[in-house]
Amino acid sequence: MQSKIRGASFFTGIGGFDLGFEKAGIVPTFQCEVDVFCTSILAKHWPKVEKHGDIVELQPSSIPDADVWCGGFPCQDVSVARGWLGRDGFKGKNTGLFYPFAKLIENKRPQVVIMENVMGLLNSHNGQDFAILLHSLSSLGYGVAWRTLNTRYFGAPQSRPRVFICAWNGSVDAAYHVLFEYGRCEKPENPRIGFLRASKCEITGAVVPEVAFCLAATSGRHTGTDWSRSYVAYESEVRRLTPTECERIQGYPAGWTIPNGDSSLSSEKIDSLRYKAIGNAVSVPVVEWIGRRVVKEFHNPSPDVVGTFCRPDDIERFAEHTTKFRNSEARRINLPEISGHDDAPKIRWAGAGIMDNLECIMLNKLTHMPREPVSSLLVDVLDKARPDEKYFLSSNAAKGILRRVNSQERQLFGPLTEALERLQLRE
Repeated sequence: MQSKIRGASFFTGIGGFDLGFEKAGIVPTFQCEVDVFCTSILAKHWPKVEKHGDIVELQPSSIPDADVWCGGFPCQDVSVARGWLGRDGFKGKNTGLFYPFAKLIENKRPQVVIMENVMGLLNSHNGQDFAILLHSLSSLGYGVAWRTLNTRYFGAPQSRPRVFICAWNGSVDAAYHVLFEYGRCEKPENPRIGFLRASKCEITGAVVPEVAFCLAATSGRHTGTDWSRSYVAYESEVRRLTPTECERIQGYPAGWTIPNGDSSLSSEKIDSLRYKAIGNAVSVPVVEWIGRRVVKEFHNPSPDVVGTFCRPDDIERFAEHTTKFRNSEARRINLPEISGHDDAPKIRWAGAGIMDNLECIMLNKLTHMPREPVSSLLVDVLDKARPDEKYFLSSNAAKGILRRVNSQERQLFGPLTEALERLQLRE
């Protein structure tokens, strides 16, 4: 009988890693989360799992033994969503929490570490922050693979590209097999089409594009400047997505973030907390896909590939061996030569690659989808009853959105534009 694989999560949020891994057969044994609202949701779903608050105060001795560690350390300081505010990278108070996490890894040496972050991590501080992450893991003896994966190809109707990192203690081959597949997959259609093609709910009359924009922690706000997000259009009405719809878009069961019992908070405040938590969460279907591949490598390891294909004269064969929809271009770099000093050169990290013994191979032009993508439609996650009026936009909000879109020469989803134009005429 195969033994259970134990998991420990850090920066747990509302438990996306735990839920996805649990579906894959990994048992949650420990959760580290400092946010009060998120911890209440974790207590609701995993009342018996040991929990801890601030990772800065967490001692290695307080963490039970676990085979797989996972976490999406805060992304605020590397996210392109910060725009003009600037990005502090690993020097920021949020994303800089990677350092205490790395220290815990050094002390406990779990077999596997899975991490997730925004694509901005790859170019933060001219690529030096990602170099620090890779160097930290490789110097501890971990083989590392990373790959950008998009939620929209895993059965959740949202375009959400994220960088996933797999570090396997002593085995770059195992890390490789968790994130990469053999052979080729079909080239997906132009991803923009999913934002433009309409789907209609025959029950409510709601019209939405096939795919939602990436959910953000601010998805609950709606003002005249919020045009770059997904709305639900009717004949002459427009509304934002409800928290429950956002849960489904991220792959969570409906009602996942509804607090237990009575609450002194207003429904608007609870909504705000739910939107924020869901927007910061990891997409469950992607994690489940990764988790199943982790379990497979534990119980039935794949044959070595990296050592076979990564000799200097065989690097192109390694690229050819990896799933792609156009020719991948492999490039070899030595990490100590490009990082760790003040005048380190700018590094243009590819969206996928592997690292072993401080030597990296980057793979450009690699697909963000699995070999067997799972399709989904935004219309299928919409509520089948009319939501509360608080989710609907006012005529002034409609005017503001249209004004902002026109000033920036943007183009909205067609039915949304038509609904906003009708809505702005209402008093």
